Amino acid sequence: MRILLTSMLMLGAVSLGAHNHGGISADMLGKLRDTYQNNASDRALQNAMAATDINTLARSGHARLGADAEVSHRVPSKGITDQKASGRCWLFTGLNVLRAQAMKNHDLSRLELSQNYNFFYDQLEKANLFLQGIIDRVDKPLDDRMVDWLFMNPISDGGQFTGLADNVSKYGVVPREAMPETYSSENTSRLRQLLGTKLRRDGIELRRMAAEGTKAAGLEARKQQMLAEVYRMLALTLGEPPTEFSWKRRDSKGNVVDTRTYTPKEFYAEYFGNNLQNDYVMLMNDPTREYYKVYEIDYDRHTYDGANWRYLNLPMEEVKAAAIASIKDSTAMYFSCDVGKQMDRKNGTLDLANYDYESLMGVPMDMSKRDRILSRASASTHAMTLVGVDLDASGRPGAWLIENSWGPGANDGHLLATDPWMDEYLFRLVVERKYLPEATLKLLEQKPQMLPAWDFMFSNEE
Repeated sequence: MRILLTSMLMLGAVSLGAHNHGGISADMLGKLRDTYQNNASDRALQNAMAATDINTLARSGHARLGADAEVSHRVPSKGITDQKASGRCWLFTGLNVLRAQAMKNHDLSRLELSQNYNFFYDQLEKANLFLQGIIDRVDKPLDDRMVDWLFMNPISDGGQFTGLADNVSKYGVVPREAMPETYSSENTSRLRQLLGTKLRRDGIELRRMAAEGTKAAGLEARKQQMLAEVYRMLALTLGEPPTEFSWKRRDSKGNVVDTRTYTPKEFYAEYFGNNLQNDYVMLMNDPTREYYKVYEIDYDRHTYDGANWRYLNLPMEEVKAAAIASIKDSTAMYFSCDVGKQMDRKNGTLDLANYDYESLMGVPMDMSKRDRILSRASASTHAMTLVGVDLDASGRPGAWLIENSWGPGANDGHLLATDPWMDEYLFRLVVERKYLPEATLKLLEQKPQMLPAWDFMFSNEE
């Protein structure tokens, strides 16, 4: 036994020695300790940080925006929505863009579309997208990159504009009162967890059935049974979507001018009518890739029979020029950004000068937008509605007004962003084709470069 123990210790020593180079040795640790002076200034900072939020101490006195900043051009909008504890910002943003358009075009006093209605079908479609993706790859091993990615991402409540476009085009929209929010629509984490567990179980079952010789028709029949179970889970937690509803239309003075019964698709055609799949272009500012090129993300869609996410990569100046043209024409836009960076939530501002972490910590923190993307330090995390811009006498933007979906707050639920902040943290902007130059539209004719579903730029999709 002693010989065996000695041998094991020797093997352990060899194993540890193999990793000794590059580890923190006692000598290195001593040198690290020596670099920390622990002088009076450090002790004062340590005392302050022991009982205070870092952002409170890092707050800068050089922020460019005040909470009451105004903008020179603003899209008419009314009413602030609240996504609560859910990842449905993409859905709220897209429906808010449509809402602003309908209120302007039809002289409406108020309108809020049911996010819960479209969320129901989003979750059902995503369940089918996962299950069919598993069926399409039953001949692949579990460690195949795409199979592994599917099981890692069976379903989510996040998304992007092409998912919204496919959803609305297929299912239409309804007013909020036709399908109100529920606890699970406003607090999606538990439902998402349960659906994810069920879908992973179903995915393993489908692979096992295929391995045992079940043909395509049998797998399709079993998938439909699985989707019926998903439908039941969604109906129990979100309510069942209406196939028709009665709605009273009120003018801008609050007078009832029409009462009619609609199907969801009839309602969309009557008050909106946009061809979301063809009339809009997604622009991206991604300095890690070549500009003036079209890119497509494989399997990044919400419906199996829908479109992958496709975008045109442009320099920021051209992205902002399209945004300004849209705002000047009173047309709101879907856009997304890395909202948590340099955000003063109390005052509702996004400003590179809001917090000075470098001075507080005494270490460099600056990185280029390109390096932040490559190192996964920054990515698009939140979608919102771009509704205003403040232009100087020469037409240059100084600040941007953003309608958020976090309920009431500073700036009546809006965020104000400096132009330099937008340069650093805006990633995606969806604009109508008519606001883009002909030369830019011509670029959309090129064959897109396909990117994998797990591409680093899109792993933190909002």
